[in-house]
Amino acid sequence: MPHTQIRTARCAALVGPYLAGKTTLLESLLFAAGAVTRKGSVRDGNAVGDNSPEAKARSMSTELNVASFDYLGERWSILDCPGSVELAGEAQAALMAADIAIVVAEAAPEKAVLLAPLFKVLDDHRIPHLLFINKIDTLGDIRVRDVVAAYQEVSTRKLVLREVPLRENGQITGLVDLVSERAWRFNPHKPSDLVALPDGARDWEAEARLAMLESAADFDDGLLEKLLEDMAPDSAELYETLAHELADDLIVPVFFGSAENDNGIRRLLKALRHEGPEVATTAARIDTPADAAVAAQVVKTMMGSHAGKLSLARIWRGTVTDGMTLGAERVSGIFQQFGRDQTKVPQAVAGDLVALGRLEKAATGDRLTEKANLGPPADWPAAAPPVHGLALRAENRNDEVKLSAALQKLRDEDPSLTLDQSAETGELVLWGQGDVHLKLAMDRLRSRFNVAVRGQPPQVPYKETIRKGTSHHARFKRQTGGHGQFADIHVEIRPLPRGSGIQFEDAVVGGAVPRQYIPAVEAGVRDAAVRGPLGFPVVDFAVALTGGQFHAVDSSDMAFKTVARQAMADALPTCEPVLLEPILTVTIAVPSTFTPKVQRLVSGRRGQLLGFDARLGWPGWDEVKACMPQSDMQDLIVELRSLTFGVGSYSAEFERLQEVVGKAADRAVEIRRDMLAAQ
Repeated sequence: MPHTQIRTARCAALVGPYLAGKTTLLESLLFAAGAVTRKGSVRDGNAVGDNSPEAKARSMSTELNVASFDYLGERWSILDCPGSVELAGEAQAALMAADIAIVVAEAAPEKAVLLAPLFKVLDDHRIPHLLFINKIDTLGDIRVRDVVAAYQEVSTRKLVLREVPLRENGQITGLVDLVSERAWRFNPHKPSDLVALPDGARDWEAEARLAMLESAADFDDGLLEKLLEDMAPDSAELYETLAHELADDLIVPVFFGSAENDNGIRRLLKALRHEGPEVATTAARIDTPADAAVAAQVVKTMMGSHAGKLSLARIWRGTVTDGMTLGAERVSGIFQQFGRDQTKVPQAVAGDLVALGRLEKAATGDRLTEKANLGPPADWPAAAPPVHGLALRAENRNDEVKLSAALQKLRDEDPSLTLDQSAETGELVLWGQGDVHLKLAMDRLRSRFNVAVRGQPPQVPYKETIRKGTSHHARFKRQTGGHGQFADIHVEIRPLPRGSGIQFEDAVVGGAVPRQYIPAVEAGVRDAAVRGPLGFPVVDFAVALTGGQFHAVDSSDMAFKTVARQAMADALPTCEPVLLEPILTVTIAVPSTFTPKVQRLVSGRRGQLLGFDARLGWPGWDEVKACMPQSDMQDLIVELRSLTFGVGSYSAEFERLQEVVGKAADRAVEIRRDMLAAQ
């Protein structure tokens, strides 16, 4: 798209649940604005958005899509955010750079709960937003007031109808603008036709308009006085009032339409143009440095296999030119985004959303000035705690080093991915927000960085301990051609309380074992504890070295280390070894209507319910607390989201190790033995 100098530049984010129609709405907005001559389709794979290989394979948005264009002499950038709850981190980052958010929802009251987490983010950060109820042609016999009432239940801001649908013979045929009181009849894929307000619609239109005025008057004393005096405000004054209240995040205007049929789209575009906040308002809201002549913020980091690093950034103040210093680094290229197409431009002005080349030290969320990188603001959205993990290994062992570098680049792109090199199992575990999230990461490793990986559920870090103690005598003697090997020890082994770890005591009397060999005995004990009789690390026991013998010539550190390992291997099986499994404290957050289902879910996974309480700051939500075995949590998030329309979430932390017996213990030991045999 050509770059032209314009009066202002603004940014809107399309957000909403999966299948709400956001990418289709982006296509419709671009078509209505004249940015494309032919509307693309997600189904046909030729849309401006959703054109990455991963998106096409899944027929869903898998990453942030950006399209910048001119509309009536103004520059607009639209951020099409993925709707999957597993990719919510990317949407939240995009919202921080938007002047206004368009919340896209379906005309289905039962799906209102899907918007609760999104409305919470918008309200917490005071991001101006409007609600666009899409697929209005599927409304059928459902009343508009019932749809709006359902969405009002999950919004703490007042939903204010800006237009109401016209219905003829059970079909939605147009809209009435409640401010101008003009009616428009839909003309699919073309501009709507201005028509006279039907006589039968006048009464309910007047009722809806009065409700809009009363809602607006809640925050405007001047408007309230006029209503009390039965004075009708003129349209210009009302538009201004509604725009101010939208910018201050006091109300949520509600619009209707059908992105598939291009109905209601031009009315939405004009509402954005006339009522969307300016960049200066947004810059003040997000705490842009006031003393900086030039200020920008990174919205997303993009890592290409060949193009290098690009930082998608919103310019808050001043002009950024190619080659200038920004964030103490030199800008190497400025690019305007239109889907996957990039156009190099010489500069970007306040309000523009552009990709900046080769800012190697800049990360997502960072605020950049000419002199410094100030990092992200205090209220930048924190990454959600990981809830699903995969143990990764390269299909080709020669790619191990390349895999580490590629994973770091993926984490730069997506901060909601975390990497853990487990000290207990030795696995490289990639953690994220769900199965789709992690499989997307694996696909990108292959397609972008040419690293093929395999993923499997991470091992549960079981431990084992002993129930009773014993005394044991061990001797290691080996004669070779030169010096031999000799070591003799007496040890006492006893169990310790849970959480005590491994303790070693020197109880030798009279120098039966010289002091220089005692550390070797301890090292041998700890080496043997790495794999106990059941195949897992042994914990919570004490070993006392009580006596032994040595040879002046043949004894050595190695001999005493070896005899200690031998003593442990012989003695531990007689100490009634028992398996320990990690127990986690889990906090599950769900709408209160789903609390009984969650309680049954916990009980069905060997969990112990600790109680539930109202979720602080989330009206109508509960937090269920429980203790659950880690072995029963691998796919917990999948079942939880299935029970709660995708909105349930949880956090977990290690609580304790607990004995496990019966079939669960037998199965864990069997799997461990099979794995060790395969190594």
